Amino acid sequence: MIRHELELFFNALRFFTRLPIPRWVGHSTDLLNHSARYFPLVGWLVGMTGAAVFWLASLALPPTLAVALSMVATISLTGAFHEDGFGDACDGFGGGWAREQILAIMKDSRIGAYGTIGLVAILGIKFLALLEMGDGTVPVALVVAHPLSRFASTTLIRMLDYVREHQPDETARAKPLAHRLSRSELAIAALFGCAPLLLLTGLEALGVIPLVAIVTFCAARYFRRRIGGYTGDCLGATQQLTEVAIYIALNFAWLFEEAEDLSSSI
Repeated sequence: MIRHELELFFNALRFFTRLPIPRWVGHSTDLLNHSARYFPLVGWLVGMTGAAVFWLASLALPPTLAVALSMVATISLTGAFHEDGFGDACDGFGGGWAREQILAIMKDSRIGAYGTIGLVAILGIKFLALLEMGDGTVPVALVVAHPLSRFASTTLIRMLDYVREHQPDETARAKPLAHRLSRSELAIAALFGCAPLLLLTGLEALGVIPLVAIVTFCAARYFRRRIGGYTGDCLGATQQLTEVAIYIALNFAWLFEEAEDLSSSI
């Protein structure tokens, strides 16, 4: 039982990062299907890596470089997996009108104007949002945002249909994830994805949870309306959008707390 769960986790780790995994870990469509429950747990590793790099860099470098290096670390660890999906989604939904046209554009590995602009915008917002936080709050934000945003993305596998399931596209990266999550699998993903919220105050969590839910719901509704479900690029786009939403919500909450502290001290 424990060995099987470890095998599922290592399959998730292999799928979403460039980290080596033990040789005894098997690989199959079925294992990857059921490894979705551990996607948010992979986010813990990514978030803690970014937090560690930021903390170490901030000991000797200005905040701008520390934030930039932490972003580079998380992108390198994942091979820009989610960023690539976001860029493809921007190209597909920005440049396509009909369902088949959108899917064809997203399948093209080349990046277009919409993808380039989208990536510059979202990476810039991430950088500025993290830079506006204090040195002590950036690591918390990273550890919260990466698991929770991956859980938000994982919920789409439960909520929507995989639109390429009946297409002869064996190269699609999310094809093995066409299996819809069971309630128990979603509960495990929720446990790992929402656990970092315990690092926040009630006010901070109150700001993060509704915004993540709204962004996820709007993304799911948009994908269903435009293409009838999700693709791997849609999952990556949702992860990126909710990660940014978390940083924005935390900025707002921390500014509100600072204003309250200032007013109470007067």
